[in-house]
Amino acid sequence: MTVDREGPVLVEGPVEVVGADGTTVRSDRFVTAICTCRRSRSYPWCDTSHRRRRPPGPPNAATGERRDAEREEEPRP
Repeated sequence: MTVDREGPVLVEGPVEVVGADGTTVRSDRFVTAICTCRRSRSYPWCDTSHRRRRPPGPPNAATGERRDAEREEEPRP
């Protein structure tokens, strides 16, 4: 198992995940990405939705407020 602070948990081999409601889902992939941000449209599997969001930034020196973590990332040139 590999845990990435800013991404999914990667689990090797076949994986079964039991949800809070008791349902079980299975992946037979060689490596499975488990969503930890809960933004995935295919939860509990990661669909890389975490990449479209910015993590909270450092406080603004002038206001002391943090950058909005839920704002969509601006396109890069």
